[in-house]
Amino acid sequence: MRDFASCFSDHAVKVADASCSGNSGGSTATEPSAQAAVTSLYKTILSSGKALLIRLTWSITNAGPSFSIAVEDDPDFSNPWRQTSVKPRLPRKKKGTHSFLVGSFSASLHWDFSDARFSRGPEPTDNFYVAVAVEAELALLLGDQSTEFLNKFHEEIPVAESSLLCRREQVVGPLLHSTIRTRFGEGSRAHEITIKCTGSGWEDRQAELSVFVDKKRVVHVTKLKWNFRGNQTIFIDGSPVDMMWDMHGWWFSSLLGHSVFLFRRRSSAESRLWLEEQHTVGFSLLVQAFRSP
Repeated sequence: MRDFASCFSDHAVKVADASCSGNSGGSTATEPSAQAAVTSLYKTILSSGKALLIRLTWSITNAGPSFSIAVEDDPDFSNPWRQTSVKPRLPRKKKGTHSFLVGSFSASLHWDFSDARFSRGPEPTDNFYVAVAVEAELALLLGDQSTEFLNKFHEEIPVAESSLLCRREQVVGPLLHSTIRTRFGEGSRAHEITIKCTGSGWEDRQAELSVFVDKKRVVHVTKLKWNFRGNQTIFIDGSPVDMMWDMHGWWFSSLLGHSVFLFRRRSSAESRLWLEEQHTVGFSLLVQAFRSP
């Protein structure tokens, strides 16, 4: 398997206190890792047939939670995480409106999370809205306050078709024990995914990686000294999901190690591993864990 960590450069992820400490030895840290950033990528099709890729990132700054947004008018949906020249918009206030251009199209960003509530991470859970309008059409509309936002307009605004392509979750901490809630398809129910690594380092013969879906273990990897990279197919909601891991940086780096876990739903049970299907787009969840000193 190729090193897929190099292909990617961010929902509720928490890191608890009983887990893997990499090559730093038997860590006694008990503080949970912090969720640093969450990025969601949305595919939008306007009524004209124009396709857009909208990248929304929530993160924690010294001033508190903030977000950035970028809209691509010439997207490559087969490689949505690729580097792009499109600069993200970085609103400095918790409420406002901002006009900009998407290629040759006029666009506007509307947001309000001044009274938003948050859980453990930077992404608001309720009392907020984020809207992106392109050519007088809503390309993206998020948040439980969306209806209140729409009520501000005297005329009905058309809403484009949009879907969630991928999510990237980034966490930072000394240990690895992450719990994520996510959906693997439009209209499907949310699942709890737990990634847990036990052991004191790569020389620990008892070191192992376990992945649970709704508290049922679906992946169990031993001998992580040799199996620090790999992939396995699991089934969620009856659909095959390829789960891939790369823990080389976590085990073997000298200080600030990292690990990558990727879940990607296939288009059908008969299709191949998604890395071999360059033109097939399915929902993916990427979890990046960075070890703090």
